[in-house]
Amino acid sequence: MSVPECSLQVVYKIASRCNLDCSYCYVYSKGDESWRRRPAIMSDGVFDAAVERTRQQCLWSGQTAVSVTFHGGEPTLAGVARFDRWCKRVYEGLADIVRVKLCLQTNAILLDDEWAEVLSRHHVEVGVSMDGTPQIHNRFRVDHRGRGSYDRVRRGIEALKTAGIPIEVLAVIPFGADGVEIHRHLIDLGTRSINYLLPDYTHETIGPIHEQFGETPCSDFLIPIFDHWWFKETIDVRISLFLTMARVILGGASKQDLLGNHPLRFVFVETDGAIEALDVLRICQPGITGTGLNVLRNDFRQVADVSPLHRSTIFTGMPLPTKCQSCVERDTCGGGYLPHRYSQRRAFDNPSVWCADLLRLFGHIRQRLDVDAEETALRRQVLDDLAKSELPTEASKTTPRSVFERI
Repeated sequence: MSVPECSLQVVYKIASRCNLDCSYCYVYSKGDESWRRRPAIMSDGVFDAAVERTRQQCLWSGQTAVSVTFHGGEPTLAGVARFDRWCKRVYEGLADIVRVKLCLQTNAILLDDEWAEVLSRHHVEVGVSMDGTPQIHNRFRVDHRGRGSYDRVRRGIEALKTAGIPIEVLAVIPFGADGVEIHRHLIDLGTRSINYLLPDYTHETIGPIHEQFGETPCSDFLIPIFDHWWFKETIDVRISLFLTMARVILGGASKQDLLGNHPLRFVFVETDGAIEALDVLRICQPGITGTGLNVLRNDFRQVADVSPLHRSTIFTGMPLPTKCQSCVERDTCGGGYLPHRYSQRRAFDNPSVWCADLLRLFGHIRQRLDVDAEETALRRQVLDDLAKSELPTEASKTTPRSVFERI
């Protein structure tokens, strides 16, 4: 997920159920059963309360922009008419005080021309989960009857394309697969934005994966894609992970929660109104995301008072893992994605389970960019100094920072 630099992002989980049964899902396949106790679809009353709490947070923080993401489960299960109404409600409740960006993360199975018209009218940014070729996709992303979903997802994507709606494809890395074949297939779908996701494991669950696929299954998949992208594709194909890694190597700040160890700055609202922290943390232990707060009675800023964990993850940032302190990539990687650091013995004081993959990938991208760790540190210092200086507005437009902002 992208991370706003100065504002809180809110994720409305408007459906607690899903019409797929993906084998790797962090909501339904990693041991947390809290979704079973929640309403299948968020009520209008809870949704209105969530919008009002979002408004109060914006007024309290003074932020000038807010991103609202419709998530699930599968959010399109709420139905297109209700979704249309809720988009209007967000604009009515927030647009007079902040710039509003609406996003939808979906498996695309239910998308059709009617959905596309509503999404286009409300300028909703759309992320679609698809893992690659039919064979790969249908291995993992099946419905509750065990049937592959590729053809249905493809129809949803075609409806979006016909309406001129750009999408970002989110693809979970399939271990041992041909990365370039999958990448080419996703490009052939017409997408020009792809986010390859490192699968969700903790130090308690990663062992069998490394035993079967080796120590670096993610970089084995990603490095051939990077070289294909670097040498053969045009810059209009955006691969979020690569651009983020290039950005931090060149001295910029990470805009993804995978890297950088910055405060996450987003909260989740469940279908019953519960306010929770990063939902992927549920892979660590059941109930870890819970706060006991609810939009029907609490403000978002009260999350900071729930526990040191919630305050650190959302508002102040987590300590860098002890073993990462002396790493050459400590200020670029920052320990990796928070859920991937967890172990029962040391909690989050561990490097990512994908540490070896990240180091190998950083090294490969550094070689292509011809930027070593010392140069990264110098670039970061220059940018920090520029940010602290009082440069005239027109002069600041020509500083190196403006280059990094485009990465």
